[in-house]
Amino acid sequence: MSLLMAFLIGGILCVIGQLAMDLTKHSITPGHVLVGYITIGAFLSALGLYQPLVDLGGAGATIPLSGFGHGLAQGAIDGAAQKGLLGVFSGGVEATAAGITAAIVFGYLAAVFFNPRG
Repeated sequence: MSLLMAFLIGGILCVIGQLAMDLTKHSITPGHVLVGYITIGAFLSALGLYQPLVDLGGAGATIPLSGFGHGLAQGAIDGAAQKGLLGVFSGGVEATAAGITAAIVFGYLAAVFFNPRG
């Protein structure tokens, strides 16, 4: 059942972003969706509304970009509780460091092993 919920939640999040781009005749670009999802994820997380979605959808809610915003917000909240104002700035990066590192390493490896066709 958890696999189905992850698929549905993740799929719904992706469909919303795709519909936003398709229905606005190119005024909403992939960059807008990227920034919007991260911002919305962080905002909903700060309000305590994103965690129930994570509890319901698991990886379907944490892997999309809104999950990255959720991780940043939770890291900033936890960092502020532990380190005060400085923790607000460092907590988000600490919470998402593994994902950021994986993206850099795998992006580099893809660039080394594969040649783009132009």
